[in-house]
Amino acid sequence: MQRARLAATALAAVAVAGVAAGAAIAANASTAQVQTAASAAALSSNALSNNWYASAPYLMPQSNNPPDPTVVMAATGQKAFQLAFILAPNGGGCSPTWDGTSAVSSDTAVAGVISKIRGAGGDVSVSVGGYGGTKLGQNCGSVAATAAAYQQVIDKYSLHAIDFDLEEPEYENSAAIANELGAAKTLQTNNPGLFVSVTMPGTSAGTGWFGTQLLDQAKSIGFSPNNFSIMPFDGGFAGGSSQVSALEAFHGLLESHLGWDSTTAYAHEGFSGMNGKSDSSEMFYQSDFQTVLSYATSHGLGRFTFWSVNRDRQCGSSTDNGICSNVTQNDWDFTKFTAQFAGATPPQSPPPTTTTTTPPGGGSCTAAAWNASTPYNGGAVVSYNGHQWTAKWWTQGDIPGNNSQGVWTDNGACTGGGGGTTTTNPPGGGTCTVAAWNASTAYNGGAVVSYNGHKWTAKWWTQGDVPGANSQNVWTDNGSC
Repeated sequence: MQRARLAATALAAVAVAGVAAGAAIAANASTAQVQTAASAAALSSNALSNNWYASAPYLMPQSNNPPDPTVVMAATGQKAFQLAFILAPNGGGCSPTWDGTSAVSSDTAVAGVISKIRGAGGDVSVSVGGYGGTKLGQNCGSVAATAAAYQQVIDKYSLHAIDFDLEEPEYENSAAIANELGAAKTLQTNNPGLFVSVTMPGTSAGTGWFGTQLLDQAKSIGFSPNNFSIMPFDGGFAGGSSQVSALEAFHGLLESHLGWDSTTAYAHEGFSGMNGKSDSSEMFYQSDFQTVLSYATSHGLGRFTFWSVNRDRQCGSSTDNGICSNVTQNDWDFTKFTAQFAGATPPQSPPPTTTTTTPPGGGSCTAAAWNASTPYNGGAVVSYNGHQWTAKWWTQGDIPGNNSQGVWTDNGACTGGGGGTTTTNPPGGGTCTVAAWNASTAYNGGAVVSYNGHKWTAKWWTQGDVPGANSQNVWTDNGSC
């Protein structure tokens, strides 16, 4: 699961890792067992509620053309980010670095990013591990030494949350995994209130053999993190429905391997997806994220995140999979799903007004006229060039009928506009001429139906969700027929 990140493997580090780790153990072992007063104070102040750490999307603060996180916050309502990744030094040793190159102890760059996020009312979690590179669990020779290295990160940035992203090449190293899980338990004990998540590869069966061994190891040492998440991508997945199946299978593994009841298992289970094109060329669209989000919220899952904010934008001249998604989207479309999981409502477009536009060719449009500077959410209805249009997803500046991504659904000519089959009478009565909603029909975002005397527009893919009586509010009420 490469996830298109920059990582130096530094094979030469393997030869000296043992010697360097031994020196680090002697220097750091006592630190891992005693929480400093400064750390305790940091964890008790300025923390967000755990729903934000559980929804924090991954962001590389120094690589892959990082966006300004405060711009993302303002556009989506998201308050927290999962900064990635902490690794062992490329040259060997047991001290924490960013991506194996920048020592945490002397860092000012990432500290500046964190300060900016906190200044805007947000916070961060830091992720250790990831795909590739040398992990501290591999280099540090004991649980105590590994924990001491991570405690330096917590103290440096006054963290309230930390994520253990356990992947290759460490994932198959039982001694390294024992160091990571033991360190996670130590940090949890020494830093009361610390939100700890463990992220691992996902398969159609939930997770693979090494994943189940990891669960067994956690149980054997009495370690229960806030969340165990799987990454259901790069494994032959075909959209959101296959990811939901994997999550349901993983739920069963949490029950059987950890002895949890169903409710407890769901509450400790998480989803870590990948937006757009994966490394193995799977494609995950906004509708797939909505499918998984609906499952997560309806089943009480404890975490919903994705890789990565750096990729949450449409590709331009470059199709570098590390800096864009390779799907049709507006900036930060996928981050809005994590904000919704946290319970926030992403910024909405202004409600339709009663402004009447007179298009070429005659006729009156009662929907608000399309405006290039107005952001529209999926389901928004506008008038343009004598037709009424419904947005399939969030959009701004995309001209109805003249956009290669087809973000707008043409609902036909406006009343009296010389044609069109979709006619909506003003509130107060009338006959619905659009097709009636059918519980067995699958509707894509932008589909228009009639139900209970009103016309409704689907915000995203849906089936069986009754217009006006669905907790996810998948249908936009466009008023009486």
